[in-house]
Amino acid sequence: MAAHFQRAQMSWLVAVWLLIPLLLLIKKKWVIYIFPVLLLVGAGIWINTTRTIWKIRALSGVPATRMALILGGVALFTALSGLAFRSKTIKERYKK
Repeated sequence: MAAHFQRAQMSWLVAVWLLIPLLLLIKKKWVIYIFPVLLLVGAGIWINTTRTIWKIRALSGVPATRMALILGGVALFTALSGLAFRSKTIKERYKK
């Protein structure tokens, strides 16, 4: 996500998304609840980006299917990554 916002020259969002993984160092139960939400936000950003690029390409007459499949896959992977926080191992590590 940080690289995505770096490309858009949004430095403050780059900093935010670079700091977010540091939350994993906090061994508190709330971390396993907030991270899937953050991953869903990230997936939403990818979906919005896909829609925006699709529109630009459609207006330009440039094919957009491959781009949509790739970014759709990125969005799906990002969203499904939140399921990792439901695993028994992760829940035990963050049970405080």
